[in-house]
Amino acid sequence: MTIDKNWGLSTLCVHAGVEPEPITGAIMTPIFQTSTYVQAAPGEHKGYDYSRAGNPTRTALEASLAALEGAAHAITFATGMAAETAIAQILDPPTHVLLSQDAYGGTGRLFRRLFAKYGIEPEFIDLRDLDLVASRLSERTQLLWAETPTNPLMQIVDIEGLSRLAHRFGTKVVVDNTFCSPILQNPLALGADLVVHSSTKYIGGHSDLLGGVVMTNDDELAEKVRFVQFAAGAVSSPFECFLMLRSIKTLALRMERHCANALAFARALEEMEGIEKVLYPGLESHPQHALAKKQMKGFSGIVSAYLPADMERVSRFLSKLRIFVVAESLGGVESLVDHPEVMTHASVPPELREELGINAGLLRFSVGIEDVRDLIADVRQALP
Repeated sequence: MTIDKNWGLSTLCVHAGVEPEPITGAIMTPIFQTSTYVQAAPGEHKGYDYSRAGNPTRTALEASLAALEGAAHAITFATGMAAETAIAQILDPPTHVLLSQDAYGGTGRLFRRLFAKYGIEPEFIDLRDLDLVASRLSERTQLLWAETPTNPLMQIVDIEGLSRLAHRFGTKVVVDNTFCSPILQNPLALGADLVVHSSTKYIGGHSDLLGGVVMTNDDELAEKVRFVQFAAGAVSSPFECFLMLRSIKTLALRMERHCANALAFARALEEMEGIEKVLYPGLESHPQHALAKKQMKGFSGIVSAYLPADMERVSRFLSKLRIFVVAESLGGVESLVDHPEVMTHASVPPELREELGINAGLLRFSVGIEDVRDLIADVRQALP
């Protein structure tokens, strides 16, 4: 199907990358569950020779994701961390990398404990401070790695401003767009060079698959990332790609509900006794609310909040919840709550956690698509 650039995101979600199967006319892209492909003669094949190098189900998924993000290229991986690893593997050490100071714990662990051994020097700073960023950039900084909103403190960074600064030094900008999905934010249109998603989260949306994707408009960067995909082999399975394609069809609808629920939930939390602070970019109380409105089409479904920093009290609260369940991950149709200090961000150095405010009282709510009145009531009944 030829994609019309004027189509809306909901139309792209349903149709981009998807063609009727030519033999039977099946409307859904089949699961091409094969490891290899017959060749008429050595080197003479129908576009595929081995499924690590390419698979028709994966091809359809990559075309769909690229259309949604407004990218020329989408390269999928088995997990979000595999996608992040592929980006790091295209760097030429020794090099310096600037990252969000409260980046996802797994991202920090990857750079601090794995890639630091291979000549990649990570530096974690407050990317909201453009003057600070300018002072730390140099010609040896090959990559600036931003999250926005950040995980779990919901800080917003200026993608356009960071990209302008970084490009003065020849530094490439990667934006982790997981919290927004392509529906709510498009970093490539704001100047970023690479976008990475843990597609396990909102893109998958049903807590039943793992995946990651890197997207770019830069042909050279795409070639390098795709080589890592082929050579290292952390590829998505045909079944995971099929599930992801199924999920994308409802992505725009789901994000609309996630956003509406999260805003109502965050506003209700602000009024609850026992909640000390609410972090959500859709609230007028958020310090970067204006920037969020400028570069986001919606504020996503993640709400962080502080209870008193008493682990025993927080544990009692969590044990009383009936709809929210305590679990890592986010972006599924069901509502989850995470305790970053103990769970997703336990690998962050304790002194940095303390400095950032990732303490015993901080909770990260992934607001699902249930009736928001029930979610609000669930939190209210669990509070002391």
